[in-house]
Amino acid sequence: MISTERDTMNTPHRVILDTDIGSDVDDLMALVLLLGTPSVELVGVTTVYGDTALRARLAHRVLGMAGAGVPVHAGVREPLSGREVWWAGHEGALYPDLEAETYDSDEAVRYLVDTVLAAPGEIDVIAIGPLTNIAAALTAEPRFAESVRHLWVMGGDFADGTPEHNLRSDAVAARIVFDSGMPITITGLEVTRRIDIRAEQLERIAQAGELGELIRAEIEQWWAFWDETWNVPHDPVTVLTLVAPDLFEVTAPGHVEIGDGEREGCSTHSPGEGRTRVVTTLDVDAVGERIVAGIVDATDARPSEGE
Repeated sequence: MISTERDTMNTPHRVILDTDIGSDVDDLMALVLLLGTPSVELVGVTTVYGDTALRARLAHRVLGMAGAGVPVHAGVREPLSGREVWWAGHEGALYPDLEAETYDSDEAVRYLVDTVLAAPGEIDVIAIGPLTNIAAALTAEPRFAESVRHLWVMGGDFADGTPEHNLRSDAVAARIVFDSGMPITITGLEVTRRIDIRAEQLERIAQAGELGELIRAEIEQWWAFWDETWNVPHDPVTVLTLVAPDLFEVTAPGHVEIGDGEREGCSTHSPGEGRTRVVTTLDVDAVGERIVAGIVDATDARPSEGE
């Protein structure tokens, strides 16, 4: 079971979501899940990796559909490692007139630093894309590491060491983050892959209004991209490590090392010196249900016309 100080308090979790929304549908699902979780105050959204302006417009559109007035800031486009950005090509395709959508700034790193330092120990950051923005914030302001309440990361594979997209996409940034000394909980593929969205769950989501229909369309787009009908909600699982810690178990704190060369992006965890915990297991049925219920609740909470 994950234990954090705020778990026993009534204070909402104040959260910034750092995301590469637009490629895999799971970023969209994570954003909507946060909006459907009463214990979360979504303070802001920052985008990372590739066309971050497009990603910011997309996030802003979704927040508007949900009636949520949350600031969105576009961040660093290119990995610190120099690795080429992977781009699926369908990003934003389901959003009419997306080029007309506005967002708050192109200064995600400055936003992260200013917001966290203004409320030290109060802001959780959930990072569900490459860690470029987080590394840039640490480089710009070393106090960022001690001021973040906790960093929650989707990334890695701690079972067989397979390179995982988020860490491999910017291994340099990942090393900066895991060497920073900030408190981190990371959820790897060996855990997230235990969850899938089944047909009956997808139908429940799709019936939950405009946002639900959008998620189904994004899932079907993702299926078409891979020519397979499967979907693993990696990022929503990571959200739940913060908001439903009783559904997970973790290692003792230690250090995560990120491989280079032929092992670029591979991750290993060494218990002992360090402040990073790795999620080891989860309640499969309960986690799947919480994801679906949270997404449905986000749509149910959307303001009606005229409110």
